[in-house]
Amino acid sequence: MTDIKQPLAEVFGHLITDQTDAAKRYQSHRLCPFNNKVPNCTKDKAKNPLGVCSIYHESEPVITCPIRFRQDWIIADDAAAFFFEEGTRWSSLTEVRLNDANGKSAGNIDVVLVAYDDGGKVLDFGALEIQAVYISGNVREPFEYYMGDPESRATMDWSREPNYPRPDYLSSSRKRLVPQLVYKGGILHAWGKKIAVALNKSFFATLPTLKQVPKRDADIAWLIYDLELRTKAGNAPGRYHLTKVDEVFTEFEPALLSITTPLPGRVEDFIKLLQEKLDEQLETPPTNQTIERLF
Repeated sequence: MTDIKQPLAEVFGHLITDQTDAAKRYQSHRLCPFNNKVPNCTKDKAKNPLGVCSIYHESEPVITCPIRFRQDWIIADDAAAFFFEEGTRWSSLTEVRLNDANGKSAGNIDVVLVAYDDGGKVLDFGALEIQAVYISGNVREPFEYYMGDPESRATMDWSREPNYPRPDYLSSSRKRLVPQLVYKGGILHAWGKKIAVALNKSFFATLPTLKQVPKRDADIAWLIYDLELRTKAGNAPGRYHLTKVDEVFTEFEPALLSITTPLPGRVEDFIKLLQEKLDEQLETPPTNQTIERLF
């Protein structure tokens, strides 16, 4: 793909260069094509939603909205293949509250897959967590600018604008992924229930190397997806489709330890920094003002 000078990959589920009637309808009515809880996009603000599903980083799309992962519910199929035996009857429930032993909320599970028998009785369940990527910078400004005139601004150059939006993988793991695994994951693991984590390929690539185990021995399935551009015949614009590109199976505690343990730098570098600060302090004596005797 050629160098892209603006950050918006998908707006309301369509490429910003898509000027078809379908794309215009989704833009004008602020619709979400990815199985949101309501027909409309509700990201950020319900009345004025930030309809950006993914942004470009180094000319590749990165998913920034968790609802984007719900396309065709393939994540549920992939998670069910990890949780249950083939042929199991199951259904999915979204945004299920999880409480600790004191009745306090540990957060909502994004999707709970429930296996049931012929009479509808729950037999088993597994938890599917969806990890989109946080953004650093300002993505609403280019979004609002584009929405002001989508047809003429589809090829806009935003590269010189301040606060150009980029994926913040470090915050995504520290502020979102790690707390999910510690609190919700800790409860689920204590219950002996499996967890699936759906995330973007570029996000997974920033995590530490995880020790893999066979699927049958795993507590966590890391379901890794990318957006694949599928073109149409003639000059019709294409669409991005969610595609699983890999899956990694790990045990719970080793994976959590790998992600939460920082990679230490050289202690010599830190000592050098301390020496520089100490030298600066010693070479610059404190300014003491002498008060002359008043009496």
